[in-house]
Amino acid sequence: MDDRPIGVFDSGIGGLTVFSEIIRLLPDESIIYFGDTARFPYGPKNLEEIRHFVFKIAEFLIDRNVKMIVIACNTATVAALDDLKKRYNIPVIGVIEPGARIAAQYTTNKRVGLIATKGTVLSQAYEIAVKKINPEIKLFSHAAPKLVELIEAGILDGKELDDVINVYLLPLIMESIDVLILGCTHLPLIEKKITALSKNRFKVVSSAVETAEDVKSTLLELGLASSKIENKAGNVKEFYETGSKSHFLEVGRIFLGEKIREVKRVTLDI
Repeated sequence: MDDRPIGVFDSGIGGLTVFSEIIRLLPDESIIYFGDTARFPYGPKNLEEIRHFVFKIAEFLIDRNVKMIVIACNTATVAALDDLKKRYNIPVIGVIEPGARIAAQYTTNKRVGLIATKGTVLSQAYEIAVKKINPEIKLFSHAAPKLVELIEAGILDGKELDDVINVYLLPLIMESIDVLILGCTHLPLIEKKITALSKNRFKVVSSAVETAEDVKSTLLELGLASSKIENKAGNVKEFYETGSKSHFLEVGRIFLGEKIREVKRVTLDI
């Protein structure tokens, strides 16, 4: 048993979707969440630059004695998952393989859509992951940077959001997809809206639930799960961000309620 916290990070607030599933599945675990809101968005940036950010965030979490790191960001997973696994002797989990796995499970016509950041789409990481599971699946990818920006700004409803969603969905609808992967952890925050506007033409999936399942199975396999002793580390939830003008707390409270009471601002030596 291990009462050290789990470290979860993203470029902003999107990783709260993964955070939420982890605490639902593992309520006794302590979690530290880090949002690099000062450098959001990661999507348009060079992968080498993102890798540099990721290692600084990992150092921050390691300094707080985390027992596992969850990269709750698709672009950061592309940029640094393998390198983090090599550097640290604690488990590191990304979000792309879990997302690909659930999409491959649900598709019946083997035509899967993906909306994600530019960096994730250009990396072809989802295509590679899906093809490993089933080479017959065809993936249709579309970068959706405007959606991510609206969500990070706290715009989770309204005509502007609807119009942008429809622009991104139309090319995928024309491809007759039967599953849509939300390939950015921000996007599940508007999953119900996307499903409604798609008129149920396809199943919408994200990696959040599958990633939480991977976290649970890894903790149990390695004997790292919390001891569940009352009044100990479990149930401690800490939130950090690097930006000063974000909507982290406001959006976080919409999504998590009283589970998020304070977001501490920190700086990284970038």
